[in-house]
Amino acid sequence: MTTQTPTNVAVWFEIPVTDMDRATAFYNTVLQTELKRDDTGPNPMAVFPAREDSGVAGHLYPGKSAGSGSGNTIHLAISDSLEDALGRVRDNGGEVLSDVITIPAGRFAYCLDPDGNSVGLFGR
Repeated sequence: MTTQTPTNVAVWFEIPVTDMDRATAFYNTVLQTELKRDDTGPNPMAVFPAREDSGVAGHLYPGKSAGSGSGNTIHLAISDSLEDALGRVRDNGGEVLSDVITIPAGRFAYCLDPDGNSVGLFGR
């Protein structure tokens, strides 16, 4: 059997949300970014920005989360202070579940978004 090592083992992610406007505002604020709304497909979505030539991205879509952190966890990059981002989680309807965890690659903390989706915020 021939094996290959992909550039990125994850190629796309989807986060189910019950209120697209609320969730888009939450992620825009927490990540200090601008998700792009796209209503051209069979379902509306809000796409996370990433570099076209090398980034892995994903989107929000109307759906039901696994609930209270019982589903998969996606780790999302932040561009500023992890502590500031965690404050924005708390201030915008999310929940911080862990203390900051330091690993060789950087620092992260586990959170829940307003729909109960498990999210890790990762920074350096």
